[in-house]
Amino acid sequence: MDKHNISVGLDIGTTKIVAMIGRRNEYDKVEILGVGKSKSMGVHRGVVNNITQTIQSIQQAVQEAEAAASEKIEDVTVGIAGQHIRSLQHSDYITRANSDMVIDEADIDRLINQVHKLVMLPGEEIIHVLPQEFKIDGQAEIKEPIGMYGGRLEANFHVVVGQVSSIRNIGRCIKSAGLQLEGITLEPLASANAVLSQEEKEAGVALIDIGGGTTDLAVFKDGIIRHTAVIPFGGNVITEDIKEGCSIIEKQAELLKMKFGSAWPGENKDNEIVSIPGLRGREPKEITLKNLSKIIHARVVEIIEQVYVEIKNYGHEEQKKKLIAGIVLTGGGSQLKHLKQLVEYITGMDTRIGYPNEHIAGDSDDDIASPLFATAVGLVMDGLKRQERNKAEELEELIIENEAEQSMEVQQQEVFVEEPIKERRSFLDKLTERVKEFLDNAE
Repeated sequence: MDKHNISVGLDIGTTKIVAMIGRRNEYDKVEILGVGKSKSMGVHRGVVNNITQTIQSIQQAVQEAEAAASEKIEDVTVGIAGQHIRSLQHSDYITRANSDMVIDEADIDRLINQVHKLVMLPGEEIIHVLPQEFKIDGQAEIKEPIGMYGGRLEANFHVVVGQVSSIRNIGRCIKSAGLQLEGITLEPLASANAVLSQEEKEAGVALIDIGGGTTDLAVFKDGIIRHTAVIPFGGNVITEDIKEGCSIIEKQAELLKMKFGSAWPGENKDNEIVSIPGLRGREPKEITLKNLSKIIHARVVEIIEQVYVEIKNYGHEEQKKKLIAGIVLTGGGSQLKHLKQLVEYITGMDTRIGYPNEHIAGDSDDDIASPLFATAVGLVMDGLKRQERNKAEELEELIIENEAEQSMEVQQQEVFVEEPIKERRSFLDKLTERVKEFLDNAE
């Protein structure tokens, strides 16, 4: 099988690490060839805090995926999240030397590079600069300025910032696990690509990805990313609350949450009781499902209210910023019973659970279409897109070289070789290269 047609997504989460191998089939859907999952041991709230344990967990997940797909994994597209991620809005402009020439890629690159020179807090680095609307000589709401005339090019940007050390630690784990870093993608963006439709992004939608250690938010409107945020709470704090509130061990608390947990206390009757075996011959504990739901409800309300504050910060209340498609819940935490109803009650917005089944092949395993794997599916899709973009660039260069050769044959004049057209690369590609350089120099 051609290695270039295969992409590997590596989702390094707080509770689990997932390695997923996929390729694009003839129907333009993603066919999942193999999945490996391991318990995440060295990650806390999306940030690596134990390199050795994280490497072991990555290797375990990768080996499982390799065995399932009968393929050797070399390159991976990794997701980045964690409580260190923050975002901000920024406006910037450039004045063009010659307004009689049309705006091209080079002008936009110059504007984006200018934003990258913003002074950040010590130890922080700009991960992503996402242009939103452009303005040309005061004319607003321009989505694509290339090919237009103008002297002053202005744009609003969504800037995503993260800690340099956290990004490098992830790179170190991947290299030490015997893998190559193919690309870095923001996890909320990967999840959004896997579960949201283009119509929802145009209408306005808030994606809430509830993971083990963090809850990620991505807001889209008019097809453009408008706001991102990472809330440093996830499913783990709910488990912790159950453990403390019911005086049981973590493993039992997690099982209780998964099997009997509900975000809506009114659903349980007072006489519904579950019995938990005691430790080392001790008496079993009896816990009422109503009390269990009350514990879960209190924490879930806190998480959803924090996310709703972020959605309101974007300006959802304003008519022109209204998110018509409402909220989409995904991630492992979205599988909690009655969560959809609670979110609708708190926010007053239409809500659905997001499954990554729209883009994956119909004959894939049902388990893969679970919200649990939304980020991993999104990372596989991102890796495939990156490969397709690189192929397109290579083809473009080949065409230009052929045209140059033909031109030389016809004209029989001085040697003239046209420079390959450079397609604007996303800053995440450049960041990936910088992380690779840092790792090479560190050896």
